Amino acid sequence: MKISELSDRSGLPVQTIKYYIREGLLPKGTATAATRAEYDGRHLDRLRLIKALREVGDLPIASVQQIVAAVDDEDIPLHHLLGTAQYALGPGAEPHPEDPDWRAAREDVDAIIAELGWRVLPDAPTRDLLAQAFVALRRLGLPIVLSDLRPYIEAAELIADHEVGTLSLDDDREKAVQTAVATNVLYERVLLALRRMAQENASALRFDDEG
Repeated sequence: MKISELSDRSGLPVQTIKYYIREGLLPKGTATAATRAEYDGRHLDRLRLIKALREVGDLPIASVQQIVAAVDDEDIPLHHLLGTAQYALGPGAEPHPEDPDWRAAREDVDAIIAELGWRVLPDAPTRDLLAQAFVALRRLGLPIVLSDLRPYIEAAELIADHEVGTLSLDDDREKAVQTAVATNVLYERVLLALRRMAQENASALRFDDEG
């Protein structure tokens, strides 16, 4: 297909596609003349991935380049590829090792992960993200008790097993990353909406005598 058709099918302007080619995010097409090239389904799949990372994941070009490079490197296992995408998607939290409250929270997070036996890298940004939440909860006078966390842990494990279960080592690597973007960004919004609706329903059942 010509670049104009690639633009129509991807929903991206021709100038944007040319920019992605210059930045090395998209391979060049097969030259058919001095100023013309042909593109195929692989280019369309790559543009859909880039579009998902940019528009859904809201990632800067540098992060997209990092993920695309991991997609193209067949020596990087699928687990590490998905981790690259997840870490880039964020959200992250700024560590504050000089703050004793933050250090205590981070120690608690590390202890919980160890107790659960979860395989999470020591420098995973989610450790700092959870520690940040623990600090905020404690400063509101809300203690962190494992029994209170248990429903969230069980829900997280159930959701993670479902999401990872949809992937296979035989999957196309670009589509696997697209799925990771969808689950980490869009389905987090789905989960948030469902949780709040469930809270409203539970509150109505428990407290709304007039309901």
